[in-house]
Amino acid sequence: MKKIILSIDGMTCSACSNGLEKYLNKQEGVINASVNLVMANATIEYDEKKLNQVKLEEFVKQAGFKSLGEFKEIKVESKGKKETIKFIIFTFFAILLMYISMGHMINLPTINIIDPHTNGVNYAISLCILAIIFMIYGFDILKNGYKNLIHGTPNMDTLVGIGVISSFLYSLYGMYKIIQGDHTYTMNLYFESTAIVIYFIKLGRYIDGISKDKTKEAISKLVKITPEKATLKKDGVEKEVTLDEIQKGDIVISKAGEKIAVDGEIVLGKAHLDESFITGESKPVSKEVGSKVIAGSMNYDGYVEYKAERIGKESTISEIVRLVVEASNTKAPIAKVADKVSGYFVPAVMIIAIISFIVYLILGNTFQDALITFVTILVVACPCSLGLATPLAIVISEGTCASNGILVKKSEILENAQKVDTIVFDKTGTLTYGKLKIAEVKNYSNLKDEELLQLVGSIESKSTHPIGKAFTDYMEEKKLQVLEVQTFENVAGYGIVGKINDEEIIVGNAKILEKYQIKNNHQKDEKNLAEQGNSIVYVVKNKEMIALIGVNDIVREEAKSIIDKLNKNKIETIMLTGDNKETAEKIAKEIGITQVISSVLPSEKTKMIQDLKAKNKFVMMCGDGINDSPALANSDIGVSVNSGTDIAMDSSDVILTRNDLNSIVHLIHISKRTIRNIKQNLFWAFFYNCLMIPIAVGILKPFGISINPMIASIAMVISSFTVILNALRLKRIKLEK
Repeated sequence: MKKIILSIDGMTCSACSNGLEKYLNKQEGVINASVNLVMANATIEYDEKKLNQVKLEEFVKQAGFKSLGEFKEIKVESKGKKETIKFIIFTFFAILLMYISMGHMINLPTINIIDPHTNGVNYAISLCILAIIFMIYGFDILKNGYKNLIHGTPNMDTLVGIGVISSFLYSLYGMYKIIQGDHTYTMNLYFESTAIVIYFIKLGRYIDGISKDKTKEAISKLVKITPEKATLKKDGVEKEVTLDEIQKGDIVISKAGEKIAVDGEIVLGKAHLDESFITGESKPVSKEVGSKVIAGSMNYDGYVEYKAERIGKESTISEIVRLVVEASNTKAPIAKVADKVSGYFVPAVMIIAIISFIVYLILGNTFQDALITFVTILVVACPCSLGLATPLAIVISEGTCASNGILVKKSEILENAQKVDTIVFDKTGTLTYGKLKIAEVKNYSNLKDEELLQLVGSIESKSTHPIGKAFTDYMEEKKLQVLEVQTFENVAGYGIVGKINDEEIIVGNAKILEKYQIKNNHQKDEKNLAEQGNSIVYVVKNKEMIALIGVNDIVREEAKSIIDKLNKNKIETIMLTGDNKETAEKIAKEIGITQVISSVLPSEKTKMIQDLKAKNKFVMMCGDGINDSPALANSDIGVSVNSGTDIAMDSSDVILTRNDLNSIVHLIHISKRTIRNIKQNLFWAFFYNCLMIPIAVGILKPFGISINPMIASIAMVISSFTVILNALRLKRIKLEK
């Protein structure tokens, strides 16, 4: 299975994106396709043995759209001077058209040569010429509408196209009759309706385009974090290059005041770097030889040379952008409902318009009355606002999350986070910083403490567990040599086993003693270490326990306030940890968690999550994203507190790149605001269509209330504009620090 994101041209409403999505999903070899109207792209999972990019782009073309190739970046194109001038010109033509066609109705001075009363032929021809100019201007609408109708996926353009062409052809017939001498048609021409409908739809799309670009701004800012150029060092010579020219292994230079160009590792020099855009840490971080650097970091005060490791799509920033874009392309359940409705909406409107046209004729109304009603229904019912209601809100919220260090991998998470009633926290690295230090050593061997810690540190150097870092940090501090580890095995949930100097060394938690049937004769020391809040590491050499080592961690400074906020919001909090009971309960009491489940294996954590879900709890699991993977995967929402450098490897639903628990509260708050906004958008979109379609049909004509195609097109623009403005309010979400 392979995944690709294609940029799509030609989508104008939800019926377009739904039609393309359905068409792609019907094709053999396509496993899943999701089309995003706002981002103008399609995420396609496919069988690479059956399909390739060329074939997929052919499918897009067959569906009536155009593929612009693989999605590479988020383009925010400001509407330039050319576009503005074009609108000024067509606004002038629109005013001229309205003046010619309606000026005489409100007693404005008329130009004799095109006066409908004295020169009907000239009047009709002038309106026809202006209408043709507008039809050329709106040719893309007519073309897309025709293509989508032919492919069985009628959309907004189809509705407008049928309406515009119908009124134009009828007016063309009327002009012919006027030329033949039948001046009764002079006041029954609808060239102005043809032109003004196109004008307002184009105006609406212009506004819509500006709004869509605004929704992408927060995401696009991530792309702009990296510099456009960098300085390479080759054979002692410095050379300025673009980022595309940098290869893995190249040595790149960063001087004070410059940004890091690509992810890499420092090989020379020392500096303080600002990584706040990823980590949220406001203070510059000291970096020296061996330290990893992230593209986009600002070099405050030093000179460093670093080896390029992750370039282009592999960089941390590119990975963040990819995840955000993919999340935007997934559909929340509430969006799927709106899409389904939109899919049936356009055909239903066409049926209503045809039935109304026929009924008007049967009831003895004139052909032109029946035609105007037909056109008005088609124009007023264009589902622009319905199509924008959900994706616009989702993309804005995705951008808000991304700019606040919250990477949401699926948009359904934005809908579901507000349902969370239970949050399960891992302890080490989640409620605590995971920056462990050795607090006390109970040494029962004939080795010196330093020799013992060198032995443990050497075998822990092969492990990725946070506790192992305490020992490797100790060895670096004491400048102790890492001993050769002859064999190594990671026993998940228990500890590690290896051989040094042909002697078997076992390092782990209390459960590892049970697993290998090792006797513990030092329970008093064990209890004392636990009561002091230590995590205990048990060291066994040749089947005999030789040491108990107490390791301390630092509780996150925001942990207590976060637990307080969650409790106030009636969200149940639980600590789930593999650590011993005494240590877990001590930390839980300190931060305000009352439910503690300790001494559990990763597999047991998963069962605990499943048990909570069986009690109809909506569970969020918050862990370190590595050791807690099974539990994260089994929870309703898996959240990992991460450094931001292992994003691609993480399997959770949400990644907190700023390593800050406040982001959990922020996510829930954004989720609540997003769903409320989407419901408001859908209400106004449905309310508008439920109100305007009956008026267009003519139900209120007995009360003197009716509309024509021009008013319908204006009403359609206002409807879309209302939804856009409401969705843009999400950009102003205020998050507590």
